[in-house]
Amino acid sequence: MNSERGAFPIPRRRMLQAAALAPLVMTPGLARAFDEPDLQDMTGNAQPIGPEERKARIARAQRLMQANGIGAVLIEPGSSLIYFTGVRWGRSERLTCVVIPVEGEPCIVTPFFEEPSVRESLAVPAEVRVWQEDEDPLKVVAGFLKDRKLGNRPVGIEETNRYFIVDGLQKALPTARIVSANPVVRGCRMIKTAPELALMQLASDVTVAAYRWTHSRIEAGMTPRDIAALMSAATARLGGTNAWNLILLGEAAAYPHGSGKPQKVVPGEVVLMDCGCSVQGYQSDISRSFVFGEANAQQRKVWNQVARGQQVAIEAAQLGRSAGSVDDAVRRYYVSEGYGPDYKLPGLSHRTGHGIGMDGHEPVNLVRGEKTPLAPGMCFSNEPGIYIPGSFGIRLEDCFHMTESGPKWFSTPPKSIDKPFD
Repeated sequence: MNSERGAFPIPRRRMLQAAALAPLVMTPGLARAFDEPDLQDMTGNAQPIGPEERKARIARAQRLMQANGIGAVLIEPGSSLIYFTGVRWGRSERLTCVVIPVEGEPCIVTPFFEEPSVRESLAVPAEVRVWQEDEDPLKVVAGFLKDRKLGNRPVGIEETNRYFIVDGLQKALPTARIVSANPVVRGCRMIKTAPELALMQLASDVTVAAYRWTHSRIEAGMTPRDIAALMSAATARLGGTNAWNLILLGEAAAYPHGSGKPQKVVPGEVVLMDCGCSVQGYQSDISRSFVFGEANAQQRKVWNQVARGQQVAIEAAQLGRSAGSVDDAVRRYYVSEGYGPDYKLPGLSHRTGHGIGMDGHEPVNLVRGEKTPLAPGMCFSNEPGIYIPGSFGIRLEDCFHMTESGPKWFSTPPKSIDKPFD
């Protein structure tokens, strides 16, 4: 259930993690764990996305532009820029972007002094046009569109682009009609290819292996930060990058993104771990909930209900059905068990799942009202948690992708609260 990362405000979960950066207490178990050399890199054979794959993405985008009457698409730095061009760049007040025309090579627009650096990660044939510090970069964009005879055609804006780009382009090119690029960018990124699925599978395998290593090393008295340190260390040694961890203990597990109150591992209380990493830029997102020590009857009951909720979701995820119908099926089951209704607590207060790929959260979501039909190549989390305020919560999360024969797990859901990593 990891929150958005990138050029957006830090979500609450990240704020809670940042607030937890007190000095690490090296318990004996934690110290031993860092000394054990039993983790091997699993990612040595990972195949990065190659230039032919990116060329195919641009070709697919151009077909979608033709089908939707869009003359060009403008994308600023972020995962979509990497997806199409390989260019890894940060967002700032100085615009760097790609303009993908409906025909021909794309154009990178960037500050003059940044051109050599931008070219280092450029992975597709593209024209590069630069602008000086005293120039308007949107006029450079407008000039490219005019040169390609696209000045009167609709220009698609990627959905995360900032407003100053839209405003500046409208002023620089009043004849252009600004439209959403979602039919193009979503139309490409939502459907993962075999190389993308392979990297997501590897990221998931790394996270599962890190979980198994970490689980047996959790001790009474550990804090969320202690456990996160174990998980991050294991993930890194296994070859995962950009590891993130949300660890919720006891009552904090009743709140999906946690609590800022001090927490520690206590026998008989829930440990909820929501963790993931990247492999070659593609994400995993897996949650596990278990009890440190012996689970009581209520904890077992809720855990089993959530495990069944996951199965209800995967059974509902059939080709051609709407993404929202998966969420509907889970809520019907939970209402039959006495939860809710709807998003009320105790019950499931968030959507059943989200899209995933290069970003931890991508369109579209498994949420009420989402009409997008499920199609091969789409990837989602499946995390229908149950939360009981003031007591505890259980979240089990595994991701899956749609195939021609239906959904397929990236990671296999656990069968028992007593063996959460078998």
